[in-house]
Amino acid sequence: MSLERPVTPDPYPLLPAAAVFDVRSDDISDGLPLKDDQVNAAGDTSPHLAWGDPPEGTKSFVVTCFDPDAPIVSGFWHWVVVDLPADTRELPAGAGASDDSLPGAAFHVRNDGGGLNFMGAAPPKGDQVHRYYFVVHAVGEESLGVDASVSPAVVGFNLAFKTLGRAILHGTYQH
Repeated sequence: MSLERPVTPDPYPLLPAAAVFDVRSDDISDGLPLKDDQVNAAGDTSPHLAWGDPPEGTKSFVVTCFDPDAPIVSGFWHWVVVDLPADTRELPAGAGASDDSLPGAAFHVRNDGGGLNFMGAAPPKGDQVHRYYFVVHAVGEESLGVDASVSPAVVGFNLAFKTLGRAILHGTYQH
């Protein structure tokens, strides 16, 4: 079976417009290959992320990692963290290990691998280069209004109505 297919477009310009703010990482260089630490078979460690200057009115944050290049219609969600407090400006490497490693009342929503944590890059061997979009979403409410039982799609649906801004950084990976 061949996995040849067109490259999926960057999904974020297809969403409702939102302000842009800055995000940086000690572990990810935008557009370049991920470190082994962020690969499923070699580390499964969430990267360091730091952000600043979110839009006025930000009351919480959601952090996600999405792979639009998975060979399925829905892409693949590797990380979903909801309800980070508004004063949060950084997640250290490894913060995606469990809810215990998150600030305040923040929590994980199950990733598409089934875990309540960060799941590193795991594209099929021989497949095209995969892109991993790490996004910090500035939210205009203290809580997104979901719990850990929802899917990443439900989180995304709620973000469509509550996002004030997005800070985006992406890495790549290929076996």
